Amino acid sequence: MGTGQELEVLGRERCLSLLDTVRVGRLVFTEGALPAVQPVNFRLYRGHVVIRVAGGAKLDAAAGHAVVAFQADQLDADQLSGWSVTVVGHAELITDVDDLVAVSGIWLQPWATGRRQHFVRIRTEKVTGRGLRAPQPVT
Repeated sequence: MGTGQELEVLGRERCLSLLDTVRVGRLVFTEGALPAVQPVNFRLYRGHVVIRVAGGAKLDAAAGHAVVAFQADQLDADQLSGWSVTVVGHAELITDVDDLVAVSGIWLQPWATGRRQHFVRIRTEKVTGRGLRAPQPVT
């Protein structure tokens, strides 16, 4: 008998709840007409993913309201367990003063040196997730 785990499809609310437990994910966007993937630290704000950027392709994607993907996970190879959540949605610059006040300061500090003065919201238009769990005993 195998010792594999069961794959569980996670609902939207469970996915967002799990995202709120980690601080690093991967942003998938287009850079020079090619797919790019970069690790970013993030926070959830009003149900959407928020990151800080300095400029470049990530800022261009937000300014152009590009569709991007964001993925975060927590995996334990020893326990054969974990979860993965993917968000797909439009990126946009946060420009509302009240929102900027809420997300600035110590709430979301960049990990890398350098100035990152722009806040980007990734709308959680499509949220999918999967988890691995121990099989349920047969009764």
